[in-house]
Amino acid sequence: MRKLLSLLLLATLSASAQNPVIRDQFTADPTARVFNNKVYLYPSHDIFPPEGQRQDWFCMEDYHVFSSENLTDWTDHGVIVTQNQVPWVKPDSYSMWAPDCVERNGKYYFYFPAAPKSGRGFGVGVAVADRPDGPFVPEPEPIKGVLGIDPCVLVDGDGQSYIYWSGMGLRGAKLQPDMKQLDGEQQVMEGLPEGFKEGPFAFRRGDWYYLTFPWVRGSKENGANPTETLAYAMSKSPLGPWDFKGLIMAEHANGCWTNHHSIVNYRGQWYLFYHHNPLSPRDDKRRSVQIEKLYFNADGTIREVKETMRGVGINKATEKIEIDRYTSASNGVTTQLVDTINTFRGYQASLPQKGAWLKYADVDFSSITDGYLTICVKAAENTELFVREKSAKGKILARVKVTVKSQMGPFRRDQSGQWLTLYAPLQYTPKGVTDLCISCEGEGVSVDWLQFKNRPLYYTPSSSTPSHPDAEGFIRRWSLLEPIRHEVSSNIILTDSYLQEKIAGGYPKLNPKKGKWHLIDSQSYHVRVFRFAEKTGHDPYHSLFWGTTVIDCPEELPDVRLAAGSNGASLWWVDGRQVLTLDGDRRMVQDDGVSQRLTLKPGRHVVTFALVNGPGLSDLCVRLLDENGKPITNYTINL
Repeated sequence: MRKLLSLLLLATLSASAQNPVIRDQFTADPTARVFNNKVYLYPSHDIFPPEGQRQDWFCMEDYHVFSSENLTDWTDHGVIVTQNQVPWVKPDSYSMWAPDCVERNGKYYFYFPAAPKSGRGFGVGVAVADRPDGPFVPEPEPIKGVLGIDPCVLVDGDGQSYIYWSGMGLRGAKLQPDMKQLDGEQQVMEGLPEGFKEGPFAFRRGDWYYLTFPWVRGSKENGANPTETLAYAMSKSPLGPWDFKGLIMAEHANGCWTNHHSIVNYRGQWYLFYHHNPLSPRDDKRRSVQIEKLYFNADGTIREVKETMRGVGINKATEKIEIDRYTSASNGVTTQLVDTINTFRGYQASLPQKGAWLKYADVDFSSITDGYLTICVKAAENTELFVREKSAKGKILARVKVTVKSQMGPFRRDQSGQWLTLYAPLQYTPKGVTDLCISCEGEGVSVDWLQFKNRPLYYTPSSSTPSHPDAEGFIRRWSLLEPIRHEVSSNIILTDSYLQEKIAGGYPKLNPKKGKWHLIDSQSYHVRVFRFAEKTGHDPYHSLFWGTTVIDCPEELPDVRLAAGSNGASLWWVDGRQVLTLDGDRRMVQDDGVSQRLTLKPGRHVVTFALVNGPGLSDLCVRLLDENGKPITNYTINL
């Protein structure tokens, strides 16, 4: 039972997002590592301080681990270490700050700082597991001689491991092979700039070692409140001395005081993991993990990274895409929280006037075969949106209108009554990975998210192999004529006399050469002819549908009744003779009407229907019943 509960927990906490990448909790101080061809993310976990704790300070009681194979879909594997289950940690100290995790000889070593039960300051502990997602077992004591925060471990190519931490400057030392004790003296990292530094992250690329760290480069003179940048130094030795090079990322524009990070190579691309506070813009002690691509110059130096809302990763078109995390936009486009109380609902993007646009990069349409668009918007009436490919002048994928009729059309409102989820058919489906552009063609609109979906497979082209009725006797193979426009103001007028005059009289005169016929196999017992109309580019409303099928009886079938149901009014013929009429404004019900008794001789027989509907969607079902009302299945269907 516990294993099943864990699996269910993993499924329900799976997140799919752009920046920030985790949307159901606050995460900070991210260390990313690649284990088993997958990225594992070990952040600290910001929470709101409980009563009795300082309310304007950092508050962390445990650690989660997340994993991803594409940097877009992240799975939360749950808590791996929590403060009150570590023997040496002071209970309810809420100081489990920036961690790290490395693999050595098949074991996974998780390093974390916390306040010890005895003494002041911080110690650094180790927890060990057989898997990167745990379970981790903490050591009973912290690492002797490491007094500080934000541990980082580098496992060099020769197998020697080094640990770095923040404590009276940035420090480093060798680790013994057991990964739990220092091997020799610690030393201060030399060659770094003046100013506050913490959160070291060390890695190796080629012959160069990199020591990266948050750094406050300004002073507090004249009332200034400088915030952290991300900076780095390089060396040919893992413990320096270091040659300071400059910034990786500048200060956050909104004044968020901290920025901790890690740098990892995954599938040939380098990435910077860092944190910001987009989900708590008035509280910079509750942060969220973000990701950007990182590049090096020919001499090994790092190009400065600019923060984006889009982040990294390719979104499948079938995902719910947070389009407000756009890559670029026209002047005037802004973003705001959807809900300032429940910030985990994310953001909205506002396109304030006609001509405004936003662009969102890297959406994969390879899984869309017969798709439509669903989009969540807030807009004035008579607003129109275009979803285009690549640019504001690109090929149109879909048009979305918000009108008075939206009140009656296919839509869904959220609890506030402001947000509409609207649907639109795709006029064009891109191939592979492309960029999306949304343009406003009306009075202004806000957009939360969009998603592309495939229509269910309602029918497939039929084969030359004879088919059979299904287990309940329903006929699924038909030859359908593309629908004919037939204006009906209300289905109430579809009386028997109307059908005989307007529809039945057309049956003997119908010339198949005047329309295009399609051979189809329905995927369900009821044939959704309105989906057939959509697929063939016709209006599913106010249409007249004709269909025919051919059945081969191996023997005589006496006392047969044709039983049908339809959404809309329908007429039914067998071998050219009208046998059933379903008039009026009907809803499709199995065996809604049955014919008089028929005798089908051995050989071929033709079943034909005509169905008409006004404002409603049309479908039908039909089968043959024996004298006891049981379905007949001992015949074949061959078109």
